[in-house]
Amino acid sequence: MPCILSIETSTNVCSVAVAIDGKNIFEKENIDGPSHATLLGVFVQEAVDYIQENGMALDAVAVSCGPGSYTGLRIGVSEAKGLCYGLNIPLIALNTLKIMASKVSKNATIDNESLLCPMIDARRMEVYAAIYDLNLNIVRDIQADIVDENTYASFLQASKITFFGNGSAKCKDAIKHPNAVFLENIYPTASDMSSLAITAFENKTFEDVAYFEPFYLKEFIATTPKNKIL
Repeated sequence: MPCILSIETSTNVCSVAVAIDGKNIFEKENIDGPSHATLLGVFVQEAVDYIQENGMALDAVAVSCGPGSYTGLRIGVSEAKGLCYGLNIPLIALNTLKIMASKVSKNATIDNESLLCPMIDARRMEVYAAIYDLNLNIVRDIQADIVDENTYASFLQASKITFFGNGSAKCKDAIKHPNAVFLENIYPTASDMSSLAITAFENKTFEDVAYFEPFYLKEFIATTPKNKIL
């Protein structure tokens, strides 16, 4: 029954959770950010104290690795790496878009045939997005998209797509296809990471703590060839 501490700081939300065997037993979250530099260390210390007070040992740390805010990701990953170094435990990195997709896939109101499109806000009409099915299989891998009425047209012709995340609101006026569904107030949190983290732990999908770096949104956009941005 592994005990995993999860950290999510890729957006304005700062959150920490502790899970035993994939079930959350401790959660701290602040949605009024960005305040990661002030709050994350406090949240993590409270989580570690909770683990120790209940006679448990921490087996791994999971961190949201982006895409997302440069500053937020740096703070979250630095905290996670410090814990892993200090306690000599493995580091698990989870994709932010997949974390959101996992959260929405459990939503009872989602159409059984719908695809999932989590979006992280970039700039202007750009978003960082991927498309998953309800089993979290990748239908279209992560890309930086310049959104207009035709961006997801081929997918929308074949299936409903549920759009969500902090990049989806600005796309609502551009994407008018009847198969497009928009969910509001969906953001990644540490408590959403637990099921993905336990799977990674069981599969021993760990990162090299010394060399691991998060997936910065601005770096992806800067280095992606124009013909790759849809």
